[in-house]
Amino acid sequence: MAAEFILERIYVKDLSFESPRSPEVFRSQWQPNVQLDIGSKTTPLGDDRFEVVLTVTASIRTPDAVTDAIVEVQQAGIFKLKGIPDEQRARMLATFCPNILFPYIRETVDTLMNKGGLPPLLLSPVNFESLYEEALKRRSEKPPSEVSARSDKAQTEH
Repeated sequence: MAAEFILERIYVKDLSFESPRSPEVFRSQWQPNVQLDIGSKTTPLGDDRFEVVLTVTASIRTPDAVTDAIVEVQQAGIFKLKGIPDEQRARMLATFCPNILFPYIRETVDTLMNKGGLPPLLLSPVNFESLYEEALKRRSEKPPSEVSARSDKAQTEH
């Protein structure tokens, strides 16, 4: 049997935009500190199909730690992985599939910021392979009950 990888569907599962300081935020100088939280979840759907949900939460704060905006997007995809060994399939679901979904999240975050009247927020590329390796390392060091579902927390300034 030949291995198959098929992307069947991409869709927004959930999204949220909050700008708690509007309209004051429009009068202040834009010097945001951005905290980015990235996580993914895989759900088996049967028949070699899997839903992969990539969640990105961007918290945009002033230098004084006052929240200007919070954007959360859950971008999902349905993927068919047939005839692929378990270990390789797990890696693909945790790295390859989120890489496919990430550009859609990037565009959605930027659009939500724009529609909220705020400057664009262009998310930097994410190395999902590295995040997967870190998660594997954490799992081997901690009891399973202590491993977080979140893949990464990173702070960036834009």
